[in-house]
Amino acid sequence: MNLKSYRDLEVWQKSMDLVVECYQITKKFPKAESYGLTSQLQRAAVSIPANIAEGRERQYTKEFLQHLSIAYGSLAELETHLQIAQRLNYLDMNHLKQMLGKTAEVGRMLNGLRKSLEKKGTQPIPDP
Repeated sequence: MNLKSYRDLEVWQKSMDLVVECYQITKKFPKAESYGLTSQLQRAAVSIPANIAEGRERQYTKEFLQHLSIAYGSLAELETHLQIAQRLNYLDMNHLKQMLGKTAEVGRMLNGLRKSLEKKGTQPIPDP
């Protein structure tokens, strides 16, 4: 498969979908959370596809791997924020399970991409 852009990566596409869902979820949070949990949850979600994109556009595989690591950390942060939202009764358990299923899928995809890149070593990423 020839990737012309980070937009061709399925993990980027899925993580973009996750961002949209997180924004939809936080619309229902109390207004008092605008600068708290809402902001933190949205930032963590946005960080995932942003780091995938930035890493893919870097020159070397090692840099891409570093950005994937950051994206994975943001994914764990997002999962934590979602669980906090459920504990505060901003999110019901069924919706939490649904979202954690989606974050798990993105996590598996990030791990698969990371393993694939590690096999290639630190060579330059080919131009599209």
